[in-house]
Amino acid sequence: MEYIKEVDKVKEGYKLKEKIRKEAIKLGANIVGFADVKSWEEFENTSESYYPQNIWPWSKSVIVLGVQIYLPMLETTPSVVYSELYDTTNRMLDEMSYRLANYLNRLGHKAFFFPRDCYGDISVLVKKPEAAFSHVLAGKYAGLGTIGYNHTLITKEYGPRVRLVSVITDAELPPDEVIEKDLCIKCLCCKNSCPTSAFTTKEDALIADMDKVKCAEYHEKLRNNYTYPCGVCIKVCPIGEDKKLYGTSSVSKEGIIHCQSHGAKEQFGSGGVEALSLEVRV
Repeated sequence: MEYIKEVDKVKEGYKLKEKIRKEAIKLGANIVGFADVKSWEEFENTSESYYPQNIWPWSKSVIVLGVQIYLPMLETTPSVVYSELYDTTNRMLDEMSYRLANYLNRLGHKAFFFPRDCYGDISVLVKKPEAAFSHVLAGKYAGLGTIGYNHTLITKEYGPRVRLVSVITDAELPPDEVIEKDLCIKCLCCKNSCPTSAFTTKEDALIADMDKVKCAEYHEKLRNNYTYPCGVCIKVCPIGEDKKLYGTSSVSKEGIIHCQSHGAKEQFGSGGVEALSLEVRV
């Protein structure tokens, strides 16, 4: 009898998971993944104070939603064009995760969304470059991708060109399988293109050492110019089906100059902080 109850419970979990996935896609998510909170303890990629179950003891599952970053806009960075895209994805993530948590509440489950950035201003990250909860780790545990050289989540669909948000719930949902093979090929395109040279290669590891303070300081300059964030390291990454769709370059050099020369205080391009199109320096 107990066995039958357990089987029924698992079946209900799969049914609920599929309902949630369909709802998330209907709300605008491009990718959706499910993680068991036990994964944080299993993989030990962060300290225990960052485990969701230690912050919210009732939590059982983390649902991670992702939306794509369009290459034709990203390739103009640093520009107001990309800044507007970044702001748009943030609004989308906030709204869809709020609505999904509310959907779970109506089904009788505890749920809420953890904001996609959750810091008051970029200047805060200069002093303490950490977030209270990592959507990148959550995305890894939810089977959406693997963590790359530049500390971002690399996905099959969009490489690192994806923005993430997480919904934390007490619903016991079957987790998606964690991707074991690294998607990052350690090509060093991100390292060679970084305007601040923030990455240092570790010979015995895939993920680089990253000077997060230097990165945050540069972003503070971009914010003051209305061209926040940078995005160069995700722009040049060759991984992702979107690269096959758009090719190696979807914006002309003249187009990049055009976009960078409108809407901001100054042009961070030719004669600015970085070379014209921020191309890979190999």
